[in-house]
This record gives sequence, C-alpha cells and structure tokens, in this order.
Amino acid sequence: MTPQQFIAAVSPAARTSMATTKIPASFTVAEAALESGWGVSQLSVKAMNLFGIKADASWTGPTLTMQTREFLNGQWVMVPASWRVYSDWLGSISDHAQFLLTNPRYKSAFSCTSGTGFARAVAAAGYATDPDYASKIIAIINVHGLQLLDLPT
Repeated sequence: MTPQQFIAAVSPAARTSMATTKIPASFTVAEAALESGWGVSQLSVKAMNLFGIKADASWTGPTLTMQTREFLNGQWVMVPASWRVYSDWLGSISDHAQFLLTNPRYKSAFSCTSGTGFARAVAAAGYATDPDYASKIIAIINVHGLQLLDLPT
C-alpha cells in the first residue's frame, strides 16, 4: 500500500474520530502510518492493529503474541508482547482513541488542536519508549500535508 492509498483509506475514520474525541486526525493518520508501516506491518496485517496497542489486563478481546523492538536501558532489544486484535481498522482507531481518552497521563494532550502539538504531548507523557517518537510523527504530518485533515470540512 502506498502512503497515498493508506492516507485515503484511514483518513475518513480518523476525521470521524476527531469529531467526537478531539484527537487531531493528522496525528491519528501519522501515528497509524508510523506504527503500521503504512498498513503493511505484520501486526496490522495479522491483527488489524494500526497503533501497536498491547493487550493489557483490561483487554478482553482476542490477542496475538509477537516480538517487538523496545528501547530499554539505553538500547534497542527484542521482547515478546501480547497485542490487541481488531476486526477492522475502524475498530483499531476507535480503541486507540479510547485508550488515549481514558488514561489520565495523556490529559494534557487534549488541549492541543494540532497533530504536531498532540504528538509532542503524548510523547512527553511517556506514550512510547522511542525518544524520537514525536519527531517521527511530526515529520509524517509535514511531509504528507496531513495537517489539512484537522481543518473543518
């Protein structure tokens, strides 16, 4: 799938989610692109999991165990992880939004109206172990003009 195809496929659901959650669609699409390799990662293909959301104790749906690369103690290591499985990309986007909305540590991100600001805020709150996470999402937003997704229709 090309980046343009991925953006076209995911953008409508991201904009729908933005209308009710206030999560900028540009952030949702860029994070999904980063986490899923533009929709072709094994996790997105096997589990329809665009965001790399792990299956914690609160998850009651199906799971899939796969290796993941984590930045721990100053270095990248491979570790097994249990991941959430979805029936479609909309389910993944909706669950991703609920994950952010219901975790108090991400509350400050919801004062951000741009995808770039939202990316910085969730990264600062500890969303990912990658120290360059926010800058990677922001680069995708800028290169692909995703900030236009945040404008009213």
